[in-house]
Amino acid sequence: MKKLNLKSVLSLTAAAVLTLSLTACSGGSGSSGTPAPAGSGAPAEGSVYKVGICNYVDDASLNQIVENIRAQLDAIGAEKGVTFEVSYDNCNADTNVLNQIIANFIADDVDLMVGVATPVAVAMQTATEDNQIPVVFSAVSDPVGAGLVESLEAPGANLTGTSDYLDTNSIMNLILAANPDTAKIGLLYDQGQDSSTTPIAHAREYLEANHIDYVERTGTTTDEVMLAAQALVADGVDAVFTPTDNTIMTAELSIYETFIDAGIPHYTGADSFALNGAFLGYGVDYANLGVETANMVAGILLDGNDPASTAVMTFDNGTATVNTETCQALGLNYDEIEAAFAPLCTKVQSITTAESFGDLPNG
Repeated sequence: MKKLNLKSVLSLTAAAVLTLSLTACSGGSGSSGTPAPAGSGAPAEGSVYKVGICNYVDDASLNQIVENIRAQLDAIGAEKGVTFEVSYDNCNADTNVLNQIIANFIADDVDLMVGVATPVAVAMQTATEDNQIPVVFSAVSDPVGAGLVESLEAPGANLTGTSDYLDTNSIMNLILAANPDTAKIGLLYDQGQDSSTTPIAHAREYLEANHIDYVERTGTTTDEVMLAAQALVADGVDAVFTPTDNTIMTAELSIYETFIDAGIPHYTGADSFALNGAFLGYGVDYANLGVETANMVAGILLDGNDPASTAVMTFDNGTATVNTETCQALGLNYDEIEAAFAPLCTKVQSITTAESFGDLPNG
């Protein structure tokens, strides 16, 4: 056997002490028992894990994500015999409030933070550069473009999560399937929303390649969005496209009747827009996105998964949600629309106008 010199013994002793120290600090605080070693897949019975969740704005899609994260964490906790102690807050798109919420999470010594929407994830990234608290983001349309991860397959740092990436070309194809004579399309978005940057760029490329005119209108507040919607009507557009833009989503209930009265269908990047009156929402299942976000949280806290090597989860964007009330008000036949959309979608489903999904019959 090879003999160890004094330097080797001291190095091994220091490593052992460091390992014990890290093990004692990992996992939850543990209201009873001792937290299991990180990565063991066997959390101690009664362990408590503190999770801070911050939502960007109060809208149907993002709220649906939060509701499903909390429900899934409760279910996992019951199954594993642990508790996820969730602290939840909503910054309502206020940067100062957002930074204070994150500071409160850090002061409360949370085990992990969840950032719902791109601006929250970016703020959490900045706040955890030194402390390396794990962050799981949700509903980030372009994690690479936003600089949150090095790649979808290998994030490379303390952040990973779920993406609601939008296939813009598919929505453009739906617009032309419903009306092959479409000559001008309005692009309605908030220039300050990272979630709009890439899909709007893709929309321009598509429209220019297909020789379709377009006009862009933007807004950063509900009042500005209302004015932008009125301007698009005056512009004489045949349809309007909005990506997964939280500012426009928040304003949808204030603008959908403007487009209906003008006979203009509003095509959007999430079913919550259709819930709030837009003609169509195309994109991911946000309830499932919330569930999978919670599963990633549990994987990091209970199983010791490393965010740096946990791939960002993307989803099938093939579901088209049509508001049947808006469809009728626009003078369109739902059965004909469904038939036109079906070959281009994984699924076509209907919805009626409401403020939140919980307000729907049997919702």
